[in-house]
Amino acid sequence: MPLLLYTCLLWLSSSGLWTIQAMDPNTVYMNTSRHHRGLASVNADFAFSLYKHLVAFSPKKNIFISPVSISMALAMLSLGTCGHTRAQLLWGLGFNLTEKSEAEIHQGFQHLHQLLAESDTSLEMTLGNALFLDGSLKLLESFSADIKHYYESEVLTLNFQDWATIASRQINGYVKSKAQGKINDLFSGLDSPTVLILINYIFFKGTWKQPFDLASTREENFYVDETTVLKVPMMFQSGTISYLHDSELPCQLVQLNYAGNGTVFFILPEKGKMNTVITALSWDTIDRWSADLTSSQVDLYIPKVTISEAYDFGSMLEEMGIADLFTNHTNFSRITQDAQLKLSKVFHKAVLQLSEEGVNTTGSTGVTLNPMSKPIIMRFNQPFLIMIFDHFTWSSLFLGRVVNPV
Repeated sequence: MPLLLYTCLLWLSSSGLWTIQAMDPNTVYMNTSRHHRGLASVNADFAFSLYKHLVAFSPKKNIFISPVSISMALAMLSLGTCGHTRAQLLWGLGFNLTEKSEAEIHQGFQHLHQLLAESDTSLEMTLGNALFLDGSLKLLESFSADIKHYYESEVLTLNFQDWATIASRQINGYVKSKAQGKINDLFSGLDSPTVLILINYIFFKGTWKQPFDLASTREENFYVDETTVLKVPMMFQSGTISYLHDSELPCQLVQLNYAGNGTVFFILPEKGKMNTVITALSWDTIDRWSADLTSSQVDLYIPKVTISEAYDFGSMLEEMGIADLFTNHTNFSRITQDAQLKLSKVFHKAVLQLSEEGVNTTGSTGVTLNPMSKPIIMRFNQPFLIMIFDHFTWSSLFLGRVVNPV
């Protein structure tokens, strides 16, 4: 089966399904660059900040998030806020309102959303969000119109009186329907009464431009730490691959491409140097890596892996300076004026699956050998990092750390 990425973010609202269509890259940039220019670096800074907080919170666990979805979700939520809550939220996302107006921010995300949706036929992607509000509250039509216009989003009302069973079942049914059955039971129930829930989900399926050799996958050791060794199926391909042995950071990396706009960095830190590499992650680091990668003959081994992680981001965002959303001081008066709301839950769930197949797998082993050169051997048999970008916009689709691949 092809490489699959499934991500569910219990967050906010935006459309149901995306139909991916091909667009000429030059046309894309001419028509949209002025709208989303600057978003990539701002979103990346927020992504790495959130990522580093997660790493600090869970130093020995797998990490996997979809940063661009989270940024879009929070930006959309800002349309329902006022005053200090709105300023704090946009500042927390990395925006300086003296340099970029709120209208420009939302126009940027609007065009980024459209660009990601229309830029590629080879990636199957379904992105959706929904805001669930207690049915006893009156929703302001202006808010519904704004999130529909900029984020293709919607607000749904629920009866949260029976919040333990009925509300969660309705939310799960909504997501399952919108995601065409790809995401099931992402919401197990609420631990306390609530009036406001935000969800976000993303389904992503990509195929390697250069497939791994199906016949070469075999079980090998994966060294979680000094005392824990696991058996994992290890995929293999050999050929000309973009490779870098970083002279500034203690790591090696390769860049692989999907058959389309997706590009993936697999980063292998030296033993004991994972935190050193993570601390240095930034937009500038990615930019430098992209410039320094060279085509090399590589024998590449990567685990055939499935990762499923879930997060409640409430305390995490508070630590990052976005605290108003969860206090009695929050101002959601552009959503409803019936009651003083505060955000009840910020829950993020992501599932990643990596497998061998790519385009033109039939008749091709995915192995190309150059007898004149000695290949570099890269074996991802210890904790590593994975970063997935849309290479038209350099939006950070996914950030991950694989500590335990089982």
